[in-house]
Amino acid sequence: MRLRLLLLLPATSWAETTLRPADSARLDNLDAAFGNAVMQALAAGEAGDVTALTRALSGEPQVAFSADLQGDWSCRTIKLGGISPLVAYSPFKCRFTATDRGFAFEKLTGSQLTRGEITLRDGRAIYAGVGYVNGETAPDYADLPEDFTSGGKVQSDVAVFQRISPTRARLLFPSPAVESDFDILELTR
Repeated sequence: MRLRLLLLLPATSWAETTLRPADSARLDNLDAAFGNAVMQALAAGEAGDVTALTRALSGEPQVAFSADLQGDWSCRTIKLGGISPLVAYSPFKCRFTATDRGFAFEKLTGSQLTRGEITLRDGRAIYAGVGYVNGETAPDYADLPEDFTSGGKVQSDVAVFQRISPTRARLLFPSPAVESDFDILELTR
């Protein structure tokens, strides 16, 4: 299946950005972070937010990359655990753009933005990017120092990308730097 995914991408440069050690550790801990956050969300989340969470998590992941991924999407942030047990925000605008390694991704609207790239790493589609407060200038992920820590306005973002259908996808962010224990960015068209 990985070969089939790779054939969908332009065959130029396959060099990928090296993940910072702290971000690799966050991805390695995805299952534990997810389990703890979902327990908090289901135990104390509002009914409407639990419904939004259930919808965002429904569906089996499909082939992550295909030409129809490119373009504008609606995206909804769902924050689990941490400051609040569960918060589902209103939709924002996001965009995928094909690159020579995968897809660039950018959340275009809202007070908290992110931009980076989704590439194949060890059989998974992984997002490496920078989250930032709207109005801040964010460096590229590759330009973050290895020992970078968030000051609350700019942070490294890593996530697992899952495509559910031609009109649904999600980014799963384990242990984000601010506010919550786990974030889900639900993408719809």
